[in-house]
Amino acid sequence: MISVQPITRSTQGAALSYLRRDPYLNVFIIHALLHDRTPLRSDVLVAADESGVAGVAYCGRQLAIAAETRALAPFAGYYKRHRGTTMMVGHRATVRAFWELVRPWHAQPRLVRERQLVMMVDRATLRLDDARVRVRHARTEEAATIAESSAAMIRQELGYRASPASAGFSAGVRRMIEKGLWWVGTFDDELCFCCNIGPWCENTVQLQGVWTPPHLRRRGFASAALSAICDRLLATSPSISLYVNDFNDAAVALYRRAGFRHVGDFQTILF
Repeated sequence: MISVQPITRSTQGAALSYLRRDPYLNVFIIHALLHDRTPLRSDVLVAADESGVAGVAYCGRQLAIAAETRALAPFAGYYKRHRGTTMMVGHRATVRAFWELVRPWHAQPRLVRERQLVMMVDRATLRLDDARVRVRHARTEEAATIAESSAAMIRQELGYRASPASAGFSAGVRRMIEKGLWWVGTFDDELCFCCNIGPWCENTVQLQGVWTPPHLRRRGFASAALSAICDRLLATSPSISLYVNDFNDAAVALYRRAGFRHVGDFQTILF
């Protein structure tokens, strides 16, 4: 019989082994386990029986789940007693099956991203563009501009209005800049591209917040900047990964031009 319990030191090794079977889809949970300094890991759950780990989930403000079918009902039972997340995300088939279990009693979603392509690039497949765009870490004096771009991306991709002027949002952007997690591309000293590093593990770094200002699109800046940033990041990581809405044809084409390939599917449900 499968039981669901908060992760412990004795179960962390087996949980990480389970997640590392698919690092591109599970990088968020792996990162939470390895790099989040939270002292008590009550937000990471392990589903297991006598045969071993059958699933792992992060249950905080969002629910990120990686699980076999047989672990979904136990996870749903636990989640019913500890609900309150604003988003569910994970392997598409897993999230769809989990949602069917919790839908009868759960709040209805405000938005469903039915299919999101998980894509990755490594040194062997990266296609470098021309060098007319310069790339570097973002600077603190660019925080307001980057916050505006980040808020615009969130409105487009997630369907809700983030306020770049709010203290919490702008402070979050500034903290990430100070940690070296935001990258920009410039052309003639104008910011023409930005993205940030999200979760990472030993296998991959996940890019997020990819954005080109609308007035600078269709000029090749995004292709040049993205490939150059990936080139820099591949000096320390075996691969770069990301996920993108399947209907965003322009973004998918951009990633394919840079050498990204499709390695899996996500689904995201937002509340």
